[in-house]
Amino acid sequence: MPVDDLFLRACRGERTERVPVWFMRQAGRSLPEYRALREKHSILDMCRTPELAAEVTLQPVRRLGVDAAILFSDIVVPLEAAGIELDISPGIGPVIEKPIRSGDDVGRIGDLAPDGIEHVNQAVRILVDELEVPLIGFGGAPFTLASYLIEGGPSKNHILTKTMMLSEPSLWAALMERLADIVLVHLRGQITAGASAIQLFDSWAGALEPADYERFVLPAVARILDGLADTGVPTILFGVGTATLLELMASAGPSVMGIDWHVPLESARVRLGTMPVQGNLDPAALMAPPEVLDPKVHAVLDAGRGRGHIFNLGHGVLPETDPDALQRVVDTVHAWQPDE
Repeated sequence: MPVDDLFLRACRGERTERVPVWFMRQAGRSLPEYRALREKHSILDMCRTPELAAEVTLQPVRRLGVDAAILFSDIVVPLEAAGIELDISPGIGPVIEKPIRSGDDVGRIGDLAPDGIEHVNQAVRILVDELEVPLIGFGGAPFTLASYLIEGGPSKNHILTKTMMLSEPSLWAALMERLADIVLVHLRGQITAGASAIQLFDSWAGALEPADYERFVLPAVARILDGLADTGVPTILFGVGTATLLELMASAGPSVMGIDWHVPLESARVRLGTMPVQGNLDPAALMAPPEVLDPKVHAVLDAGRGRGHIFNLGHGVLPETDPDALQRVVDTVHAWQPDE
């Protein structure tokens, strides 16, 4: 992928002739062509089959004309490759058969050999040969992965996770280190296979107060991002409900900060200085009529100022989203020009 690609230049903070746009969870869920495949295959089967993962990744690029593709996979895929028995339950999410609750349980998490995720890397290679836009690889950050592992599945309050973190700091540190190493191998494999950028999802980091994030989570995130620095590939760090954590998250060393819809983009730009930002339209705005949606899209663009800004949602595409609304956003973003 040429280094002067629109999306990659925005990742470097450069002014671009137009703002690049892609959507978190653009690969799947709201698209009828994806749902047709889901009638025949489970999510994990699609993740494990390079040709299917590549096809789902390509679907929104073909349909919408977005400026980047994001690999279809799931953040728990490397955990399965490291020996954790799990499933992705429709309507629920990842479910862990034997949750991690003790030192012996942490010991059950194996190392991740590069060939343990060969199916992921093969999907990347297929896509690099077919795409004309950059491919974003991704992984889950250690806190978010730990939350699934400890709780046994999705959680609203992360009580078991926080209890281990606060009550057993040595055990927590060992778990964070193990997960950081697994994620690092996973992401480096995608980069070696040809991914042009990486997004690290710390989806549930917003459940933490700043002091606990800084002590218990930030070192593991920095370990991953430091471990990718020599690749020269841009990295994007994103979490939900992280308004109080933005500066701390930025200190971990990503190239770009993903901003959720709770934080005004203009405020994020002031707080983060010259760091490029990604975001941050409320996903629910896509349900609104055009006369409501269009001004909201323009407000995000105006706040982004056309430099070092990648247009995206403030979280993933909701399953109920009409693909025509996504298309409208892409067309609006592509037509917008910043005031000089």
